[in-house]
Amino acid sequence: MEKPGEMTTLTRVLQRLHEKGFDHELKMSDNGSMQSADTQKVYHPEDLLIIKTYRFEGESDPSDSSILYVMEDKEGNKGFVLDAYGVYSTHEESGFDEFIHQIKVEDREEQILFG
Repeated sequence: MEKPGEMTTLTRVLQRLHEKGFDHELKMSDNGSMQSADTQKVYHPEDLLIIKTYRFEGESDPSDSSILYVMEDKEGNKGFVLDAYGVYSTHEESGFDEFIHQIKVEDREEQILFG
């Protein structure tokens, strides 16, 4: 069984999340909401709960950084938002940071990766 300190790479964490059913990638839409890339379901901040956040830095370049938000919606659907941050931010849309900051956070790492 894996221990919390062993989940060190983005690829490994995404693989483990996939094994646990966190398959729905959410993307920021033009109208200020988030949308599931596969189901096209639209979300507002109050519809989502951030249950874990992971930050990663590139091995050779600390500015090559990304953040992974693991989320659950009110119906229990599991998903994630992946963003490069710093110089290489992938969410240039206005409102992304504000949207993320409005989502309630409840850390459930043990349930997600090790349960």
